[in-house]
Amino acid sequence: VGHSVHNDINWLGLQEGLDFQGVMDIAGLWRVWNERFQSWSIFGQEHLAKVLLEEDLNGGAHNAVDDAVKSMKLFRLHQELEVKGGRALEDAKKELLGAAVNPSFARRHPTFEGVCMGNRKTCRCGAPFFS
Repeated sequence: VGHSVHNDINWLGLQEGLDFQGVMDIAGLWRVWNERFQSWSIFGQEHLAKVLLEEDLNGGAHNAVDDAVKSMKLFRLHQELEVKGGRALEDAKKELLGAAVNPSFARRHPTFEGVCMGNRKTCRCGAPFFS
């Protein structure tokens, strides 16, 4: 369980079935169809946590352990809302669309601890982009 974890899996060279059983991507679970743009809106983990869990970093430091905990909380919330039925999950997703999105961690911090965060607009390391 993680947020946009496929890039990490590829970078680490892990293989499904050999190194792990399966993947649950929080970004995909919480994507929302946006009628205005006729496309899917996919939100960063900070936005998901702020809106759905009422947890806000307030521009604080990035922490991998906290990210993992948030991913599990967001996964469990999605499961709970699915089981609850009715409009609960749909209402939560509408709330995501309606809330203002703060700039992502990578946008606020183009480099972190000396590592380029891969933002195409702010990258200065010259590494190739694969997507």
